[in-house]
Amino acid sequence: MNASSFRDCQAWKAEGLPLSTSSNEACKLFDATLTQYVKWTNDETLGGIEGCISAMKTADPNFVMGHVISTGLELVSTTSSPRLDERLAAAVRRTVELANTQDVSPREKLHATAVELFSQGNFPKACEVWEDILLDHPTDFLALKFSHDAYFYMGAQGPLRDSVARVLPHWKPHMPLFSYLKGLYSFGLLEMRFYDQALKEAMEGLSLTPEDAWSVHSVAHVHEMKAEVDEGLRFMESREKDWQASDMLASHNYWHWALYLMEKGQYEGALQIYDTQVFKRCKASGAMLDIVDASSMLYRLEMEGVCVKDRWRELLHVTQPHTDDHVTVFNDLHFLMVSLGAEETTTSRRLLEGLQELAKEPGENQQHQVAGSVGVSVCRAMVEYSQGNYARAVELLYPLRYSIVDVGGSDAQRDLFSQLLIQAAIKSERKRHRKLGRCLLVERDSARPRSPLTRRLMQRALALHD
Repeated sequence: MNASSFRDCQAWKAEGLPLSTSSNEACKLFDATLTQYVKWTNDETLGGIEGCISAMKTADPNFVMGHVISTGLELVSTTSSPRLDERLAAAVRRTVELANTQDVSPREKLHATAVELFSQGNFPKACEVWEDILLDHPTDFLALKFSHDAYFYMGAQGPLRDSVARVLPHWKPHMPLFSYLKGLYSFGLLEMRFYDQALKEAMEGLSLTPEDAWSVHSVAHVHEMKAEVDEGLRFMESREKDWQASDMLASHNYWHWALYLMEKGQYEGALQIYDTQVFKRCKASGAMLDIVDASSMLYRLEMEGVCVKDRWRELLHVTQPHTDDHVTVFNDLHFLMVSLGAEETTTSRRLLEGLQELAKEPGENQQHQVAGSVGVSVCRAMVEYSQGNYARAVELLYPLRYSIVDVGGSDAQRDLFSQLLIQAAIKSERKRHRKLGRCLLVERDSARPRSPLTRRLMQRALALHD
């Protein structure tokens, strides 16, 4: 990436997305920040996202869209809670204040409103505002990407696909970042189970931009959901040099690689990826995606009967500071996996009680509403499972199996909860539950034929209760 190639005031205006600042430098740094966000990469030659944001604020301290992108990025990273973090809350207030006291365009005002709504946990309303922007400005990549992230956190699979589908005709191949739309669209398609179309879009994206780590990740999902384990492994290996450079997504792509190995029962290989890539990167970055991946990996391995030794305690150091955040239910479920794995009862109790408290009066906070309808019960089921109360875990999880999508994430990530229900059902002392476990495995086999994990679980179920 070359700093001179980024768009200045005039270039943004020419694209129908004028920015309210007279600083060409601020405009170019805004573009550089947006570009790195879309590419999932901190470009060190530019000083990374943080360096660009810092320089942008120096170039024009009152640049509204500069505040929108910097505050928005911190919020969608979900690593700190504006409820607890006064600095972040103040940044949100400042963004709104600047938008309201300056002569800025309606589009920029809407961007500030969306950031404020998202900070309050009102993800659906924030998405409505971003969609409102896209209606008039379909090439506003920031609105598209922020809404994409928010839909992902809500498990809103339809909107994830349709939001991109609606704007595609307005984009032309010569436009900056055009190829990255393919990966975004592909991801929405695969979450709606249009696997062949998803694969086609992702591969088109990769033919234009081989280093597009999100398109790689989309292909990884397709192979995962179809249990095409060997194809998935071959693909990840053949593309490793391309996506490794994407520091924000590399760990997640390694996680997908490890899932294939776990599916095959190659636990040592999976643990090696955990140690050398996933945990190492998670510890260094503190990024939420890396943290939840590390948590879910250990949890899956342990469900499979693999001893993960002291890894839980090491990971607890990373998750424990987030115990009271409660930004997303999805994050909370993963923090709980770690405190249960590390047998840190006080932390587990604190997390669950905090979540229960917020679920009582969620107000406009969509995530706290989901905590009440789904999140708290899933947390309780995990606690019961960890204590060997398998029947109780089944009773809590089974009624929620079709609403678990509300906790957010992808089908591949949520599969952990399907596995948990099956494991609990197989291990339950109740005959009815064990029968249910076998039925769930038959169902799983029809959705993902050729899955070695399903076969293993079927054998286990039959061995336990001939």
